Parts: sequence; C-alpha cells; structure tokens
Amino acid sequence: MTTQIGFSEKFSRHNNFSHPENAERLNTMMNEIKKSSLFNKVEFIEPELLSEEVLASVHSNEQIQQIKEYSLQGEGWIDMDTYVCKSDYETARLAAGSIVQLSKNVLMGKADNAFGLVRPPGHHATQNRSMGFCLFNNIALAANEISKQKKKVLIFDLDVHHGNGTQSIFYNRKDVLYQSFHLSPHYPGTGDIDEIGIGEGKGYTVNAPLFHGNGNIAVSRLLDGIFLPIAEQFRPDIILVSSGFDSHHADLLGGLKLTANFFGKIIEKLQEIQPKIVCTLEGGYNLSWIGKCLVAQIGQMASCPVKINDSSHENTHVEPVIENIKNEIGDYWRI
Repeated sequence: MTTQIGFSEKFSRHNNFSHPENAERLNTMMNEIKKSSLFNKVEFIEPELLSEEVLASVHSNEQIQQIKEYSLQGEGWIDMDTYVCKSDYETARLAAGSIVQLSKNVLMGKADNAFGLVRPPGHHATQNRSMGFCLFNNIALAANEISKQKKKVLIFDLDVHHGNGTQSIFYNRKDVLYQSFHLSPHYPGTGDIDEIGIGEGKGYTVNAPLFHGNGNIAVSRLLDGIFLPIAEQFRPDIILVSSGFDSHHADLLGGLKLTANFFGKIIEKLQEIQPKIVCTLEGGYNLSWIGKCLVAQIGQMASCPVKINDSSHENTHVEPVIENIKNEIGDYWRI
C-alpha cells in the first residue's frame, strides 16, 4: 500500500501568526508524522505548480488577478478573514497543483491513496471570490481536472464549516457528487438540506447540517443511512476528501464532537466504496490535536492504524436531519 503525502516547506510562506490559519499548523502536523510509526511508511512528494490555464478553468480572471496583485504588493486582506502574503500567488498554485498531481497519481496507480498536506486551504473559495481563509479551491480544481478524463468524482467534506465554494462550483453538474456534514448554524451560512443542486446537478449535492455537539455516533448514522448508500449508487472513480480537523471536539473554531480516531474511521468507511482516495487539508486549529487527527487518518490510508487516546461526550440527536434529507433527496437515490 503506497500512500503519498504532498508537502513543501514553501507552504509556510503563507503566514500570519495572529491568524488561526498560520504556518504553525503544518509544522505541528509534520512533527506528529515524524513521531509516529508512519514516517517511513509514506512517500513524500514535492508539489507541482498549477498552470494558469488550469487555474482559469475554475476561477475567474478577476479573482486570479486580485491574488496576483496582492501577492506582488507583499501583503493584503481579501476580507476580514482572508489574508494574502508575498509570493502567495505561487504558494496557492502549489497547493492546488499538489492535489491535482496526487489525484492523477492515484488514478494512474502510482499510489494507492494520498494526502495533500497543503496551505492555504480551499473549500470556501468560489469561482469568483476568495474567502474563509481560502484563496483558490484546491479540491475543486482537482475534481475538475479529473472530470475531463470522463471520471466520476465524489467530494466528501468533513470540515466543521460547509464548503460553500466547492458546492457552488459543481452545483449544476452530475459528474461530481458533493457530500458534506457540517455544524449549523455556523460560518458561512450555507449547506441547508434543501440545497441539492440545479439542472443536471439536481440530487448531486447532499448536505447534512448538524446540531451543536453532534459527534461520532451522529456522523456514523449519516454515513450508513445517507452518504454511503448514495455514494455506492454513484460509483465514483475516485474520492476526494476535504479533511477539516476543526470537526474535532477540542477545536477552537468548531462545535462538533468528533474524536481523533474517527477521522480514520471515516476513511475506512469510504474505502468500502472506492479505495482510490485523496485528502486535502482544510481547517483544524487546535495545535494539540490536529496532528493526532492527521495521523489517525493517514494511518488508515497506509494500512497502519494509529490509535489515539481520545474520547468525547456528544449529542446523539440526528434523526430529524436524516429524515429531512431522505424526504428532500429520496426521489434521486435509493435511501
């Protein structure tokens, strides 16, 4: 089993230590990998720079130019949450390029699965707006490139925040299935159950807005009752995962109650549908826990499970969410 890790020291150039999404996140996660039994069991891959042509296949020229100009100036803020540093036009293209590269490697059999340990994150970036700590949408760029090969892509988003950018990019398409569980109400305010897609894409967006305090049990019920049955019918050629570790119970910007080990359990369940899996780093801001969540996930991918001593008390009430999803999307899938 070959698990590739996309990583570059250049990702640390995107940095603002007063911001929760800063370079220390990757330092912490790399240190946790090095301390674990996984370090010699994975293959580290230096990212390839995403071409401007591929970038423009998803993002608008205005958005691209804004990041390019801010990057040349040396620093700037897109909004009150989203900063740009010197060289970020290149750094963000490296992050996206890594996910595209890893996805192609997995599809071609050069690796069994992969994890893009990249920054800045991406799932909030829409076709024409950078927001929510995200400059370009890494996972959407990869999914769009894969779809050009007539492959079907499942995007599974486990970040505590809804991936509004990813959803919007594929909202009218049926070759990319977007599934997300997330805290609600919470930033960015999207991801309601009735957001199921439009046109050809109707039924290919599945949202599970969760109650504050929901955790392993609630998400397990959603996986078994909603997400996995739909994914099995969709029959994806590859699964791309937005791995946001801010769903962990101790995260500073969260509100869900997942334990570290459960991030590996989610991968295990997705592997039953399609073993070709590529994860990309999204959120996760508790420096004491994000590395542990990461190794639990990579351990499952590398067939070398790492068990973390972690537990949480959760709100198991999720039945109304499941029933409402069935009512909303039952005409499109057997659930």
